[in-house]
Amino acid sequence: MSDSGSTREHSKAGLPLDDVGRLVELLAESGVGEIRVRQGELEITVKAKAEAPAEQPAPQAAARVEAVPEVGAPAELPAERNGDLHMVRSPVVGTFYRAPAPGEGPYVEVGDRVKVGQTLCIVEAMKLMNEIPADSSGEIVEILAENAKGVEYDQPLFNIRPEV
Repeated sequence: MSDSGSTREHSKAGLPLDDVGRLVELLAESGVGEIRVRQGELEITVKAKAEAPAEQPAPQAAARVEAVPEVGAPAELPAERNGDLHMVRSPVVGTFYRAPAPGEGPYVEVGDRVKVGQTLCIVEAMKLMNEIPADSSGEIVEILAENAKGVEYDQPLFNIRPEV
C-alpha cells in the first residue's frame, strides 16, 4: 500500500516546474505544434498558439548571452525581403530589448551600418537572453519593435537596406 502511494507521489512530483518551462522553451524554439510528455500517470501537453502560421519555417535556436552562440549560420534565422529592404524577424516569443542591460546604450540605431552576425537586440524567452544577429549587412532603416515590450514568433523587428 505504501508503494502505490509513493508511486503516485513520485508521478505528481516527477516533472518539476523547471522541466515544464523547458518544454515550453523547446516548443518555441522548434516550431512544432505540440509536445506531449508522459511520466507514470502524469501527462503534460504543451501546445503552440493557434494563430501561429503552420507553414512558416521552424525557428532555429538563437544564441544565448551567457553561452557560446548556437546559431550555425546567420541565414538560418527567419527573415524576408520587403521590396528593397531585408526584414529581420523574431525567432522566438519573448520580450524585446534594444540594449544589453538597463542603462546601457542600444545595440543599434536607425542609420547604423551593420555586418552579418552583429547583434541587433536581445529577445528574452523563458529567462534566457537570446541575441538576435543581423543576417544581412547593410543600414538599419527601421526598428519595428518597442523596447521592453513583448514580441511574437516571426514578428518583424528590423528593416535593413542591404549593401549592394
